[in-house]
Amino acid sequence: GPGERPVGRGVALPAGPDLRHFLRAGAAQQPGPSQELPPEPGCTPGAPKVYLETYGCQMNVSDTEIAWAVLQKSGYARTKELAETCNQTLLRVAVVYGRTVSLSVGVGRRRIFDHCQAAVAVCASLVLSSFLGNVHEKSGGVSPGQAECSVDGLCVELGCRQQSWAHPGQDAAWMVLEEGGVTSALPLGRSIMRGCDNMCSYCIVPFTRGRERSRPIASILQEVRMLSDQGVKEVTLLGQNVNSFRDLSEVQFQSVAAPGLSRGFSTVYKAKQGGLRFSHLLDQVSRIDPEMRIRFTSPHPKDFPDEASVLQLIQERHNICKQLHLPAQSGSTRVLEAMRRGYTREAYLELVHHVRDSIPGVLSLSSDFITGFCGETEEDHQQTVSLLREVRYSVGFLFAYSMRQKTRAHHRLQDDVPADVKKRRLEELIATFREEAARANAALVGQAQLVLVEGPSKRSASELCGRNDGNIKVIFPDAELEDAAECGAPGRAQPGDYVMVKVTSASSQTLRGVPLCRTTLSRAAASH
Repeated sequence: GPGERPVGRGVALPAGPDLRHFLRAGAAQQPGPSQELPPEPGCTPGAPKVYLETYGCQMNVSDTEIAWAVLQKSGYARTKELAETCNQTLLRVAVVYGRTVSLSVGVGRRRIFDHCQAAVAVCASLVLSSFLGNVHEKSGGVSPGQAECSVDGLCVELGCRQQSWAHPGQDAAWMVLEEGGVTSALPLGRSIMRGCDNMCSYCIVPFTRGRERSRPIASILQEVRMLSDQGVKEVTLLGQNVNSFRDLSEVQFQSVAAPGLSRGFSTVYKAKQGGLRFSHLLDQVSRIDPEMRIRFTSPHPKDFPDEASVLQLIQERHNICKQLHLPAQSGSTRVLEAMRRGYTREAYLELVHHVRDSIPGVLSLSSDFITGFCGETEEDHQQTVSLLREVRYSVGFLFAYSMRQKTRAHHRLQDDVPADVKKRRLEELIATFREEAARANAALVGQAQLVLVEGPSKRSASELCGRNDGNIKVIFPDAELEDAAECGAPGRAQPGDYVMVKVTSASSQTLRGVPLCRTTLSRAAASH
């Protein structure tokens, strides 16, 4: 839905980061469904195969990882070829709105849900309620529209636990992984919180993901320590409204006063007291491994009050990336009011200035925009264009509005902007964004950037690709490099290494440069 950020570079604009949940030292980024997949540990030759496709937001990626972790524990091998599952007939899943495949799940000689139109763990499950209604009849419990229930049901059918399907409102995916005998199926990159209480008028998320609920901080820290022990060099704390995080698992913190909101922002719900907040989590996570980069997404701009320690932590800790996602959605106060965003254009710009004043070295701001929302005029559109120019984002996710059933907009507003007007306005926003992003990136030419190497460049085996602190892609030659941290012989950079790169050219999406040396995150921070 338009309330969630897309994976990769979105549908309309190739400008944003691939939302990697982690990067292993000495290993390339985890493969997606269209890449060659190496044999999984523990999978025997001739093991049943599973084909997974994921489209949409990063929460769908998280759901896919959960499903894959459970399937892998049950003896499945993952394949990139849909046809390879046809004869073995075990599982084909599309986590996507509008994608039709057949779903067959086999457990032993038993076959379930044969030849269904399938959607597992998706916000689009509301649209595909006829399929989930069929699942409801055959499983005796799942209700249409609760995305996590489908993942939970998959685990049940595979014999991972004995409980029935979770009821709406429960976080089935986390229950599956933290109860019973499936704790070892812990997938990497799970979200730290789910759901949304903001009730923006365009957004389906509160109806499909439910109300906000957060994992216990102790379980998150345990997972990050495990990733650190495995050599992971970057972790993204993922949530629908990640900086609304509120851990209520510890009784002694349940009476803590609610934090304030960003100046000029409001909500449709009352302030929530109690719980350990996101600043506490970010503080604890950043202390685990000084050589592990920490990112978080997607925050809501309302949760950066003047006194917020989150901005202070970003400024102080060298391993918390100086990059912020601040979803604006529109540059028009009138449209923002119709969207029920809880702020004006002026309040949003004041927050941007506050962020840049609090974090002088902030490298990258990113945002989401929806064009052609109900009642949007040409003047409203031009105000969004001017906001793009004024803020100058490095990364953008831009979309034409698409009405979603059950939302407030569906019940109370009219989708009255013609499709051709939406298309034209979106193209104007994209052109403006690219122009300003190119200017922002051009300012980095001549500077040295610390790059976390991901692997070979897709276009040239003689070049490496990685990302800087601002999550901008950096490409540089694969060459012998001195190691600034050691006195050893020169060597080539490997995935998971930090390399200092001098930027020589820039586009709206990519930086290019020459490598200077291999180094460490701590050493690079100490030298600046």
